[in-house]
Amino acid sequence: MSFLPDESLDIPGLAPPPRSQPAPAATDDPLLAGLNPQQRAAVLSRADALLIVAGAGSGKTSVLTRRIARLLRDRELWPSQILAITFTNKAAGEMRERVGQLIGHEAANGMWISTFHSACVRILRREAQQFGFTQAFTIYDSADSRALIKRIVKDLQADTLGLTVSAAAGKISRLKNELIDAEGYSRQLNPNDPTEVMFLEVFRRYSAELARANAFDFDDLIAQTVYLFRAFPQVAALYQRRFRHILVDEYQDTNHAQYALIRELTRAVEPQHVPADTRIETDATGGIPAAALTVVGDSDQSIYAFRGADIRNIVEFERDFPGAEVILLEQNYRSTQTILDAANAVIGNNFDRIAKNLFTEVGAGDRIVGFTGYSQHDEAQFVADEIQKIHEQGVPYNQIAVFYRTNAQTRALEEIFIRSALPYRVLGGTKFYERAEIKDAMAYLIAVANPADALALRRILNTPKRGIGPATETALALHADQLGGTMRDALGDAAALGLGPKVTAAILDLSGILDDATATIDTALVPDVLTAILERTKYVELLRASRDPQDEARAENVEELVAVTREFQRNNPEGRLVDFLTEVALVAAADDLDDSSGTVSLMTLHTAKGLEYDAVFITGVEENLLPHQMSASEPGGPAEERRLFYVGITRARKKLHLSLAMTRSTFGDTQVAAPSRYLQEIPTELIDWRDAPGMGMRSTSSQRSLGTTRSGREQFSYGTSLPLGKPKTEWANRVTATVRDNGDLTLAAGDRIRHVDFGEGRVTTVTGTGPKSIAEVQFESAGRKRLLIKIAPIEKI
Repeated sequence: MSFLPDESLDIPGLAPPPRSQPAPAATDDPLLAGLNPQQRAAVLSRADALLIVAGAGSGKTSVLTRRIARLLRDRELWPSQILAITFTNKAAGEMRERVGQLIGHEAANGMWISTFHSACVRILRREAQQFGFTQAFTIYDSADSRALIKRIVKDLQADTLGLTVSAAAGKISRLKNELIDAEGYSRQLNPNDPTEVMFLEVFRRYSAELARANAFDFDDLIAQTVYLFRAFPQVAALYQRRFRHILVDEYQDTNHAQYALIRELTRAVEPQHVPADTRIETDATGGIPAAALTVVGDSDQSIYAFRGADIRNIVEFERDFPGAEVILLEQNYRSTQTILDAANAVIGNNFDRIAKNLFTEVGAGDRIVGFTGYSQHDEAQFVADEIQKIHEQGVPYNQIAVFYRTNAQTRALEEIFIRSALPYRVLGGTKFYERAEIKDAMAYLIAVANPADALALRRILNTPKRGIGPATETALALHADQLGGTMRDALGDAAALGLGPKVTAAILDLSGILDDATATIDTALVPDVLTAILERTKYVELLRASRDPQDEARAENVEELVAVTREFQRNNPEGRLVDFLTEVALVAAADDLDDSSGTVSLMTLHTAKGLEYDAVFITGVEENLLPHQMSASEPGGPAEERRLFYVGITRARKKLHLSLAMTRSTFGDTQVAAPSRYLQEIPTELIDWRDAPGMGMRSTSSQRSLGTTRSGREQFSYGTSLPLGKPKTEWANRVTATVRDNGDLTLAAGDRIRHVDFGEGRVTTVTGTGPKSIAEVQFESAGRKRLLIKIAPIEKI
């Protein structure tokens, strides 16, 4: 990688440029225009260590860019003496553009504005030869790293000890982010644990293979730069002299390695590393004082502990940098005061934070809408209906978002959205029926129902891993041709292929699983067919055994599919596997609906960080979901989950909806759900609670028990009158109606129809063509609904 001429590190030291004139007074300074007093103070501060605690929606990007612009405009620094670090390339590009607009693009281009990893690559390209690498080193992405680890695991037969590729890759990444290499890990492992010993060998070989290939993986970029600075102080001094002001955005998301990098860059330069002709002012010892540091962040939005982020980095900033100045940005420019009051009340229950109180001048706004339903489908129908109302009031779909804690929660939302003809997209994830693990499970069911489907069979041949590789798959296909039958026939005749005993046994075992299931499809219940397959293949068991957190989520998604089959069976007591596959195909194959105002965004609360919408729905606000059950046993887990809820609340500009269900089928079984403890922390006067028709839950004291929190606010929990069996009304059935194919049914304005759940109504308008035709119907009892004519449970009357 080449460097620009003004980035040369051969210059012994750069003095700050001479100041040509005093800075303008605050009253007429264009860089301070429109800023509130706290923002102005942050821009003007000359502290050597500055922590800007930027609450949600408080304009931190504007403050950071104007601070950089002021440092350059007032000639306190040359552009090349500034290092600004962001977490994404997009954020770095936006910061560079905004600084350029303020003071000119030439000055902005002279700075280092980049991510941690990009900055480290620039340093390593120049210095890698110091410790045995060349400047032309390769950078392995995650796919490259996993491929290398996969080969090592196979060579060592580490999988026999339960060490999977994903578990090894995840652990190596975590250790590198803690600046622990293989030798460091060897001093802390349990030598009596064979899995740990095997992992150490994998780690050692992986590190050796990277070095032999003159390569770094993504985590190495930061870890090796820290190593470089610590092992070669004269090299570190080059960059400590060069960068005289370092600015870090989203400081609460830094991990240990990133924190260590910042500490190395901001150390004072020892006298022996100061050139005789330096133009930088030295201290009494002849050394150069530490560079100035500005960090921007919010401990209340630290939600990435699972990625290694350490909240202590920001909470303990004043301890790490004695005499640091702390400025709080508490004025919010995004949300209404009602939304902020709820956010403040919730996050105030965390103790590991720098206290602040968000406020706004835009007014109180609408009350928060709360909803309690019988089931997740009931909840999803409420969300769909409310979205349609908001949209009709003028809010475009692309300004509406639905948040959830786990990806498994999207299934009910997607089904109801499709039936309600709402355009949507899943951000940061994949639609339920498009997820790999769901496709795997569905492929098993398809192969059972249709033995001739070679595509489904090929997908599951080696899923989960059973030693059937591409060569064996080709041999099976050729044998099927020779038999004049299907690949399924070839499975049963695997002994004739002359393969090794282990592979032959695996093929025959798979053949037996499929044959046994196929023999029952005309009589067995669909959940029993799927459960039997999952048990015999150990699909979910293997995902649960993995140490990869993503595999835990995949297991939850598969168990959600089990819940889908049970729900199907309840609604269709006589339905069998072929009927289930037909219904799923109609839902999963429904084309994405287009709308001129965009699509509703569905995403996890983690994905929502940094985004904002006019209207936000936070669903599943229940114990074991938010906070998630996995957080209960983790130190700081419930506090981080509270921060996650806080992040979700503060994404909303004008309207916020909180919803939960009384029962939820998340893991294949319907369980009673309890309201999240975080709901108790929101003052009751801020929320307008609504219930499913017929519940009357919050209007009758017999259906809830009341208490008070430590702050005297009302809290609630479900009382003994919670309907644990069939709902008292047909509302829950209304939203779980069977999906069907209406063929070429056409409707026109004025037609009367009957919906199996909503009753009779009159069509008011019809839009779209073919399978995308949407009917707006005014029902006599259920009000106005939008229906996808192709799959809605309706008939013309």
